[in-house]
Amino acid sequence: MPAVPPKPNDAPRTYSYLGPSGTFTEAALAQVPEAAGQTWRSVNNVGEALDDVVSGHSVAAMIAIENSVEGGVSATQDALASIPNLRIIGEYLVKVQFALVARPGIELEDVHVVNAHPVAYAQCRNWLEANLPTHGHIPSTSNVASALNLFDSDLADAAIAPARIVEHHELQILADNIGDNQNAVTRFVLVSRSTALPAPTGADKTSIIAELPDDRSGALLELLEQFSTRGVNLSLLQSRPIGDALGRYRFVIDADGHVLDERVADALLGLRRFSPNLIFLGSYPRADHAPVEYVDRYDDEVFIEARDWLRGLVSGEPDA
Repeated sequence: MPAVPPKPNDAPRTYSYLGPSGTFTEAALAQVPEAAGQTWRSVNNVGEALDDVVSGHSVAAMIAIENSVEGGVSATQDALASIPNLRIIGEYLVKVQFALVARPGIELEDVHVVNAHPVAYAQCRNWLEANLPTHGHIPSTSNVASALNLFDSDLADAAIAPARIVEHHELQILADNIGDNQNAVTRFVLVSRSTALPAPTGADKTSIIAELPDDRSGALLELLEQFSTRGVNLSLLQSRPIGDALGRYRFVIDADGHVLDERVADALLGLRRFSPNLIFLGSYPRADHAPVEYVDRYDDEVFIEARDWLRGLVSGEPDA
């Protein structure tokens, strides 16, 4: 379970999330047992959510970091690279299911203009073209804002939004599960200032951000070899520009395993010697609870035996 620092005198804890009510981020926060019955603070963007954590206004913030269709969330990855002393303490998966919603009294045949966030609109394009072939599109700033805009303006007849929006606002669902990809999932992470590591479970993930030392042939290969030679699988490898010069990149990396696993620890030691700026974002249980698979020669006992062997050579112990 996530290691969230306690508040004094059992005062309510505040958790920040991208709001308002009805968002996929709120659905992710609802999966956190420690957040139940606590104060949930709705914010407008990732930066505001992390600022709440840094300032101590919130004990943790739920933010999206990866989507199975769109890939990594660059705003989140860049923020984690630039704001120090943050740790990921848990991850949560939310299935991305969109619905076409409207004000009461509107029927599907009445829909001529749809309000939708551009990403949501793109993920529902096939359904829209099949069922509303002559519709128009008004872009929105977020999935929930697209639905709320129906109350502020009559420019759009319906909106694409999470289905749970009808639990919070007087809206009706005209069509549910309209996304083109039925397997779309968004991965969220709970971010805190806590440095306490969740205990290894055997189904863990370690997140880091590493910079290449310089722009030269083979530099990325050397970075990746720190993991491959220790039998550590990578489930995410995404480049982001550092921004100080062309050709300068940092890499957002998710490695299978826990920092207390010998193979992962050894890989991070090698990476620390290689990368000038290495950010450890945390080790935490995988949301899917899938056990980490690795070859037996990379088991903890193998690393421990190798260290003991070297220690014996250095101390002059006789061979066994």
